[in-house]
Amino acid sequence: MPDDTVNAISQETDEEDESVVIVSPDKSDITRRVEVSIPDVVAVLPLRNTVTFPGTVVPLTVQRESSRSLLADVLPDEKVIATIAQRHPDTDAPGPDDLYEIGTAMMVLKLFRVEEDRQNAIVHGLARIQVSEWITDGPYLRARVEIRKDDVPTGPRIDAQMLNTRELASQVIELSSNIPDEAGVVLDTIEQPGALADFLASNLQIETPAKQRILAELDVTKRLELVSTEMQRQIDLLELSGKIREKVRANIDKSQREYYLREQLQAIQKELGISDERGEEIAQLRKAVDEANMPDDVDEEARRELKRLEGLPAASPENTVLRTYIEVLCELPWNEATEDNLDVRQAETILDEDHYDLEKIKRRILEYLAVRKLAPESRGPILCFVGPPGVGKTSLGKSIARALGRRFIRMSLGGMRDEAELRGHRRTYVGSMPGRIIQEIRKAGTNNPVFMLDELDKVGQDFRGDPTSALLEILDPAQNGTFQDRYLGVPFDLSRVMFIGTANTSEPVPAALRDRMEVIDLPGYTEQEKLHIARRYLVKRQIEANGLTASQAKWKDEAIRRIISEYTRESGVRELERQIGTVCRGIAAKIAAGTARSRTVNRKLVRELLGPPSHESELAMRTSTPGVATGLAYTPVGGQIMFIEATRYPGTGKLQLTGQIGDVMRESAQAAMSLVRSQAEDEGIPAETFTEHDIHVHVPAGAVPKDGPSAGVTMVTALLSLVRGEPVRADVAMTGEISLRGLVLPIGGVKEKLLAAKRAGISTVIMPERNRKDLEDVPEDARKSLACHFVRHIDEVLATALDGKASGKGTSSGKTKRRKKKAARQL
Repeated sequence: MPDDTVNAISQETDEEDESVVIVSPDKSDITRRVEVSIPDVVAVLPLRNTVTFPGTVVPLTVQRESSRSLLADVLPDEKVIATIAQRHPDTDAPGPDDLYEIGTAMMVLKLFRVEEDRQNAIVHGLARIQVSEWITDGPYLRARVEIRKDDVPTGPRIDAQMLNTRELASQVIELSSNIPDEAGVVLDTIEQPGALADFLASNLQIETPAKQRILAELDVTKRLELVSTEMQRQIDLLELSGKIREKVRANIDKSQREYYLREQLQAIQKELGISDERGEEIAQLRKAVDEANMPDDVDEEARRELKRLEGLPAASPENTVLRTYIEVLCELPWNEATEDNLDVRQAETILDEDHYDLEKIKRRILEYLAVRKLAPESRGPILCFVGPPGVGKTSLGKSIARALGRRFIRMSLGGMRDEAELRGHRRTYVGSMPGRIIQEIRKAGTNNPVFMLDELDKVGQDFRGDPTSALLEILDPAQNGTFQDRYLGVPFDLSRVMFIGTANTSEPVPAALRDRMEVIDLPGYTEQEKLHIARRYLVKRQIEANGLTASQAKWKDEAIRRIISEYTRESGVRELERQIGTVCRGIAAKIAAGTARSRTVNRKLVRELLGPPSHESELAMRTSTPGVATGLAYTPVGGQIMFIEATRYPGTGKLQLTGQIGDVMRESAQAAMSLVRSQAEDEGIPAETFTEHDIHVHVPAGAVPKDGPSAGVTMVTALLSLVRGEPVRADVAMTGEISLRGLVLPIGGVKEKLLAAKRAGISTVIMPERNRKDLEDVPEDARKSLACHFVRHIDEVLATALDGKASGKGTSSGKTKRRKKKAARQL
């Protein structure tokens, strides 16, 4: 029974005009009479999980739109409404069938808005009403009602019932700690038995159907019996709750008493030389601390926590936390390290066995071994392998660990968003544990493993922190010697760990993190390199994986070359291995079915088992008309060719760009268009070509996002090919950034782009002059099969790319000479 209920409210009913007289004592104890008339037809406010009673003041929260409309229409002209409880609280738009028949006529005392879609109303119960007829159901319910009067008997029975009800209410007040003592004073002021029953029923914590039964009961004696029954049930619950509280308090006192008795028992056992189970556990932990060979500061911390553990009772929840913490400290390899294999020649043999080519990386690993041999205390490097998928970054890490004789750990960072996964959780949290770095080193059992952090470019961040910030310390040789995991709370030396990172592209990796690593690029393989890799590794591995022998599946080079050229289009060899595995499975099926004993894999068998080729060259077809030029692009999965298409149609000189290109590429197209228009006079192109036509530039594969400045030269070539009517040579691809002066600026990813050109059957590549030095990193067979033209100005590009067979107006030789002179002056 809350203390904010109305003070001593009673009611009387006039039988002639069906009005209600409210009698309420004010602060000066002077009684004032307010006569409120209840109309025959009233607006009905449905209530959810609430039953109102006459004589009580109730706050109501009004949220439904129909209920807010009801109050807006009724107030301020009418102040009397009917409140009726819903049969099912989940009904959002209750109708007449969803409401009980008995409710309460209420007078709205006050209405105020809390939020835009929520109002609070203070209402005062006047009398019980019963719906005799429903008038309307929209926009809110209205009904014809009748006032239901209490049946109040007289005599000693009703007096005894009231006395019993008051005693039960007093017990509830005494047992409930949240009910003030002033509630008893309010009970004493209520003299009418019906008003007493209504007051108590409105404050009972019971279900809505039970309250509705009390409201619908007109016989006051039966109503008091129902209220008394519910109060007796509440008293039983309060008494049971009190017993539970006393039992819990007794258990706490018992635990404290057991703690002191246990301490005395331990002292007695120590004097008698008798050990218990807990003492043996503490002794084992102390022995583990002695044998862990931890640094001095860590050893001191472990012994301090062990001393705390000895003073804790066995039932304490912190007991398990401390024991686990000490065990983790003892299991870490503080001074356990594997001995490095510093035989450079043997390491070189192992690297050559596991990987074909990759001379630059192998040389870097051998240099590391040589430094370790000459300076054993030197700090190890932080290497980062960057390259497209399938070129062997992860397997190279395993080979490094095998060459060094170290344990290998691999942890994928892809999708990691919680910094605590690396640094661990503090021991204050439930279920806390060390970070992944410490966990993996604990499993390895050595403090100098080869630790590969895979997918550095796919680390995320959110409200839980930025994992790359933790990597700044982990991957810094100047800081990771004192790396502190949040769970451990003591420094752990990571300087002896050889960390190796991998990424498909270095751009998403933060600059501060890239600065701490030595980035080594792993470009894609040429067709010849893929052939060697397949012969030495992939075919053998797939034959064994599919239960075959070398005599049952004999592979010819022509079959491998066909798979490389017609069924794969990648920088690495992952898809190549899948296709080889598909062929091996097809042979295994034939041998298992008894239709063949062995098969020789040639071009015909590849076509039979793999079906039609997956990749065909569209180069000649797509560059056969003016306005189409072939460019070279560098993506996270390697290099690839890219077509730039341009067309024109009557218009007002607008430039339209499509193909899901980024802002940088869009600006390159604008610059290319400006350059072409500025050279229109020298090219002999009429001015109306640009003022009376719209030009549309499209980059196919429209579902793939594209961006970067290196397509500028290709866009200029495509536009000039369009307006001059000269097609671009089908065997020429180009790359380079363009300036408004026509200068060709350098770009990146030269090796990957040239390998993509070779895979696509390109014979001539146009590149910026300032990228000539990057040609040294390109494999020799790719350099020999490609004719590289290095240019400084766009005129040099056009001289090589356009075949001079104009379908419309071409350029005269005099205009060509003037362009060359102009280009020479600009250079």
